[in-house]
Amino acid sequence: MTRRVLVVGSGVAGLATARALRSAGMHDVTVVERRSGAPEPGLGLNLPGNAVRALAALGVAEEVLAAGVPVRRREYRTDRGRLLFAVDEAAFWSGVAPSVCVRPGRLLDALGAGQPVRRGVGVVRVVGDASGAEAELEDGTREPADLVVGADGVRSVVRDAVAPTAGRASVMTATSWRFVVPDPGVACWTAWTGGGLALLLVPVGPGEVYGYASSSRGGGTGSGLDWLAAAFARFPEPARLAVEAACAPGATRYHSAVTEVRAATWHRDRVLVLGDAAHATGPVWAQGAAGALEDALVLAEALAAEDDWVRACAAWERRRRPRVAHVQATTDRMSRLAALPDALARPLAPLAGPRAFRAAYGPLRAEP
Repeated sequence: MTRRVLVVGSGVAGLATARALRSAGMHDVTVVERRSGAPEPGLGLNLPGNAVRALAALGVAEEVLAAGVPVRRREYRTDRGRLLFAVDEAAFWSGVAPSVCVRPGRLLDALGAGQPVRRGVGVVRVVGDASGAEAELEDGTREPADLVVGADGVRSVVRDAVAPTAGRASVMTATSWRFVVPDPGVACWTAWTGGGLALLLVPVGPGEVYGYASSSRGGGTGSGLDWLAAAFARFPEPARLAVEAACAPGATRYHSAVTEVRAATWHRDRVLVLGDAAHATGPVWAQGAAGALEDALVLAEALAAEDDWVRACAAWERRRRPRVAHVQATTDRMSRLAALPDALARPLAPLAGPRAFRAAYGPLRAEP
């Protein structure tokens, strides 16, 4: 019997879900996307080894690795440039998959290759029970399905049919600046922190770095470029030059809230949410895309193994919950460490930092 799956959203979570389901033999999969235009290149995505392993299972890892820049080493520095500690990321993920930083558009191109998406199709409401589900579209038509998967992000419409809940501001930072600028001379993944501020620069392409600037103590960043330029003016040259380039006219930059979602449940009958729609988490450990990719693979496996899809959805959630809870807990733990005054945090960093890295990523070396 052919069953129909409706996937709402064509970001990483939605395209990965459609690809995983089709690979598992479920070919009647429809992806709808509210936005009508083609995806933009985006800024940067840091994909740790567990994310790239998931991409390999989806058959697109080689393409994504070729499009990005390997992340082999991490350096954590003060706002004056002093090295606090470093992590050999290549060695840590050895035997799993290499880490990479890539433009989101290149990842979406790889995941979406050969997959049709109905664009300009917004969903306003979803209902479901144990026998099926239905999505009401903006034009008033209805789309029936055996399963509706909400991959529609932190402002998910589908989530209202599962577990109505509001997103919460990230514990670590309420807002952030993100940008892509010419490489100011950054050798590897490098983060500078101090005075309640944090700046990350990661090579993302030939001659380009992805930047992420935020408060590290739960506050917001100013929405004006004057704030951005002034806040990081005292940071060392690579960081300062990157921020100056981000403030220049015509630079590729984006200012936004950092929102977390911790839904009480991720499925109800034949309606399910995954990725950011279910468990958006602050970007401390770069597990947003990774979690979405793993969600998709495990869901396809669960649906293929169980004729009763309500039971399959429950089995999927039971399997995914502990891993996501681990990421959330280690994110909160690092957020508390980042909130400490510099005088306390810096003496702890050389010991606590590498331990936190291993504690966060160690369990993620295992298959999801």
